[in-house]
Amino acid sequence: MENIRVIIADDNEAMRMIERKMISKVEGFELVGEAKDGLECIRLVEQLRPQIVFLDVEMPGKTGVEAARIIQDMDPSIIMIFATAHDQYMGDAFEVYAFDYLLKPFKVERVLQTLERARDRLNPDKDEAEEKLPVPAAPAKKAAARLMLHHKEGVSFISTQDIVLVQREDRSTVIYTQDGGRYVTGDSLSETESRLDPSVFFRCHKSYIINLNFISNITPYGRWTYVVRLKGIAQDALITHEKYEELEKLFS
Repeated sequence: MENIRVIIADDNEAMRMIERKMISKVEGFELVGEAKDGLECIRLVEQLRPQIVFLDVEMPGKTGVEAARIIQDMDPSIIMIFATAHDQYMGDAFEVYAFDYLLKPFKVERVLQTLERARDRLNPDKDEAEEKLPVPAAPAKKAAARLMLHHKEGVSFISTQDIVLVQREDRSTVIYTQDGGRYVTGDSLSETESRLDPSVFFRCHKSYIINLNFISNITPYGRWTYVVRLKGIAQDALITHEKYEELEKLFS
């Protein structure tokens, strides 16, 4: 199995050294880049495609939260861990679905525990061992009609009942279908959502729309956020605690 790629972003060289040493203590992780500010962090993420990013909150150029918002639009599956001396930013961090929030000075055991949990999240072999939340039961629903997608090559038409997932990816909107199709469109996620049947498609996260007929299971992810696994595709979606409660009410 390949090592999990990690980037750290902190304007304090001593703190980057501490984080570097902690990451080196855990087998299976590889530090692929270090950034001294938020803008450099964004550039490295775009270039190196890490799976985990450690971010300080207060950085020049762009703050850790600002950088996280941009990174999320590039790849919402990236695990973002905030490491900061200030607990007043915790609410902002979890608005961008942070996996964890570490307060400096942090204990080695606390960081190692977070890395182990992140590895469990990224390791598909451990799916069966994860705690699964109850998926609301509902009769299968049909989404009628077809969707006209605008993209660089022209337009495509797809049946909405075949759509499993719509997500933000590389600053574009990407649609995944049950037959393995992947369609990139210049339309925003909100524009695409407005053309889908709300009784079938659910905006579970600001970066994801899911087809309710294809939910396989829901498992915990970090604090106050869960992973939605979907039938027929390899991609997962995230759902917030509030949206999970809303999903339950839909079928109560």
